[in-house]
Amino acid sequence: MPVVFVDESGTFLPCNGQAYFVIGSFTVGDPKRTAKAFRKWLCCKFPRKKQYQTEVKFSETGISDNLRVRTINYISSLDVRIRYGYLRCERLPNTSYDQKGLREGYLYTQILGEILESYFPITEPIFTVRCDQRRLKGLKQKDFIEILRARLLPIAPASSLIDIKQVDSTTDANIQIADWIVGALAAYLNGKPLGTKYFEILKANIIGNPTELFKAD
Repeated sequence: MPVVFVDESGTFLPCNGQAYFVIGSFTVGDPKRTAKAFRKWLCCKFPRKKQYQTEVKFSETGISDNLRVRTINYISSLDVRIRYGYLRCERLPNTSYDQKGLREGYLYTQILGEILESYFPITEPIFTVRCDQRRLKGLKQKDFIEILRARLLPIAPASSLIDIKQVDSTTDANIQIADWIVGALAAYLNGKPLGTKYFEILKANIIGNPTELFKAD
């Protein structure tokens, strides 16, 4: 099984016209090839002042709509295989809160677990996941990893290794690709300008149906 790269877009509470929290993931046959290709694209196609940044995010200012569309087109051409999930912020159940407030770390872990389960069944002995670093409010990183491993091990082949790590996106071009993918999907779900165009470009790369948490009855 190739490495699964993961990033997210938005917050769990509605703000600035954002109604959805989205987690996107992808696999690809050769992660080294896609990382090299994406870095080359940034260096050759982006404005000079952006070319030397360690990371250029989908949401960054100073990027034209045309360049965003072309970049999403380029990412699609890299044969990425996308799975994603989302939740509508206004539908968070009461169990999402405790005395200290919103249990953001547990919510993130729950939706990520749902998406990772969609990659199963697998036959390979190692299932590798690389997530962008984010603050897991109310949850320690080691507990985040152990919760996900405990969820996935029962559906994995015997003696499988579940390898999950959070990594710094500035050092991993594939996590940066995941940022562009999830940014485009979030723009589509939230009805942002060009969101439908982004989705039409990526549609052929999406495997299966998206995972929606806390659907309306």
